[in-house]
Amino acid sequence: MSGDTTTTQEPPGDGAADHIVELSGVDSGYGEVQVLDDCSLHLDAGEIVCLIGPNGAGKSTVLKTVFGMLTPWEGSVTYHGEDIGGMAPEDIVREGIGYVPQTENVFGSLTIEENLRMGGVAREGGLESVIDDLYERFPLLDEKQTAKAKTLSGGQRQVLAFARALVMEPDVLLIDEPSAGLAPNTAKDVFGHVEAVNEMDTAILMVEQNATEGLGISDRGYVLDQGTVRFGGEAGSLLDNDEVSKLYLGG
Repeated sequence: MSGDTTTTQEPPGDGAADHIVELSGVDSGYGEVQVLDDCSLHLDAGEIVCLIGPNGAGKSTVLKTVFGMLTPWEGSVTYHGEDIGGMAPEDIVREGIGYVPQTENVFGSLTIEENLRMGGVAREGGLESVIDDLYERFPLLDEKQTAKAKTLSGGQRQVLAFARALVMEPDVLLIDEPSAGLAPNTAKDVFGHVEAVNEMDTAILMVEQNATEGLGISDRGYVLDQGTVRFGGEAGSLLDNDEVSKLYLGG
């Protein structure tokens, strides 16, 4: 299959060291089932990059491969220019990459405070101050510190999941379909929180089923299909691209 086809000219770089995260020619999958096929993409400092495409295209597999839940069969995954392909997730967290899965992203039987503390089990210090800072940034969590996570609404749970991942102060956050199952108004609030996280100097690589809304808050995007990148470029250019709109945005 073909590799990255850009719809707009992307800024030139000198290689992997220029990118916080880069996948280069990655094949990956589950057991003997290949999902990613020669997949190449990157994330730079300060960006929100959105992955869109049909179901089964490999979007979530990209995140799982970056986070060490899957090991690349071929190609490389680098973080600040260093190969992390196959590194254990707990080590990747310590390196500076956080992950918010689509489901089971909070502990429902634990309180908000306990969830945040669980997110910081690998920290070597400064847990109290970082949790206090997160309460300031997300007042709704501060108001419900002793509430069980299972009592939160879907949107509130997503905010807690973001905050729990931020306890380790990552410079990259991988987010899998943050608006899944949410009402439109709630989803809009969650996208606002994604932007707020990005303003904390956290680059975001996000999978989103609502392609229009996801690209709407992103700097760049990639369209995946059958495990490879079909289109890539500035988010606005993807939204305006007739072929992308027809095939992937319902236009």
